[in-house]
Amino acid sequence: MTVTGGPGDIDGDYVRVDYRGEVAVVTLDHEPDRNALSWAMTRALSGAVAAVQADGTAGALVVASAGPVFCAGGSVDDLLEPKAPLEAMYAGFEAIAGSALPTVAAVNGPALGAGMNVALACDVIICTPSARFETRFLDVGLHPGGGHLWHLRQRMGRQGAAAMALFGASVGGEEAARRGLAWQCVEEEEVLEAAVALAARAAALDRPLVARTRATLDEGAGVHRMPDAVALELGPQRWSMGRPEFASKLNLLRKRLGRRGESGRDTVPGASEV
Repeated sequence: MTVTGGPGDIDGDYVRVDYRGEVAVVTLDHEPDRNALSWAMTRALSGAVAAVQADGTAGALVVASAGPVFCAGGSVDDLLEPKAPLEAMYAGFEAIAGSALPTVAAVNGPALGAGMNVALACDVIICTPSARFETRFLDVGLHPGGGHLWHLRQRMGRQGAAAMALFGASVGGEEAARRGLAWQCVEEEEVLEAAVALAARAAALDRPLVARTRATLDEGAGVHRMPDAVALELGPQRWSMGRPEFASKLNLLRKRLGRRGESGRDTVPGASEV
């Protein structure tokens, strides 16, 4: 099914939104400028994410692209003649990062400059051998923006971020997977299906619990000590234990393990529950 309109004001000239079961696939689709992040593409992308969330069908989101280039970065025309304030140009990938849905990028080709930010905004990146990640900001006299350096450092550490941002290292798909920039590198014809399959696993889980876990994962980026991490996760874990969904799943698990009842003894000695 393809979404042709809705609360997110989807511009079909720039993006497509399709559903694979409970997974929404948002495809960058403007080959004339290699899916560059023009103001039109930015609005279309943020609108598509908003429409997916408003629709409520999807439990996870895949970001893909049509054509051989995932995203060519910022639009040269819009950089020379800005159509919106600089911070407004971040709306597309900020919508992805700010979504409550688990997100997977299916990178089938070059992701350049700000185009990397679209992939980096996703929780997981799956790429192909022909994928190429290049920062390129300094090459055109521009300081990196949109959280680019933060994302790189989170995934690759300071040295990896420096190699790409300061020294202009170009990272191919297979190397990206080895260095932690991407989760997995698969063959060209498999990348979308691999991304959808991974997203479907998250979509099948308890949605409020997934959203809360994703939020805690992001909050943990600013935590550097084990006691602080324990404290951060304590509240959400208590919340999850108080939900009826937890009691229901625990009762099902007890039945699988051969429990007789709440006061019964374990018929599978030593069996682990969680």
